[in-house]
Amino acid sequence: MIKHNLLEKITMLLNVKKRGNSLSVIIPKEMAVSMNIEDGDNLFATKTPSGYEISAYDPDFAKKMEVARRGMKKYHNALIELAK
Repeated sequence: MIKHNLLEKITMLLNVKKRGNSLSVIIPKEMAVSMNIEDGDNLFATKTPSGYEISAYDPDFAKKMEVARRGMKKYHNALIELAK
């Protein structure tokens, strides 16, 4: 079930299933495609004032990529020479 609210957010109903001693969340195909995730991928849960936000966005990886981008910009000419 999909509901739209005033902030243009989409809310999807997810089912929780017991798997041994753990609980699993079933992600509908439409949501998996939208999130660009597939079997075996990791998701990240971030605690917010209203609960948890689940995302495929890895904040640690994003920080590392920002450092790499700054280095590539700073040493652009050296990297071009090294690539020759």
